[in-house]
Amino acid sequence: MSSKSEQKVIRDYLASIGKRGGKKSKRNLSPAAARQMVLVREARKAFKKYYFECFWSFEPDLIVTKHDVIWVAEQLMKHGSRACWKVGRSLCQ
Repeated sequence: MSSKSEQKVIRDYLASIGKRGGKKSKRNLSPAAARQMVLVREARKAFKKYYFECFWSFEPDLIVTKHDVIWVAEQLMKHGSRACWKVGRSLCQ
């Protein structure tokens, strides 16, 4: 078992982490830029997840950028299963 002083150190550390979590981010992103970042992240995940089903003819380490999001969506909807189609559709909205 840990001593009371160790417990206090741990409790103080966790309290300091919690304080930082509630502070507003210092990043200044417009809502449109934030949405674009989310779309790129989701397109990258979809490319990796459905690589063997829809993207097998492309390099596996392809870097998906904001210019590729629509292409990823089209490939998913054209060559994939229903699950792929749903992901592709969500990337288009």
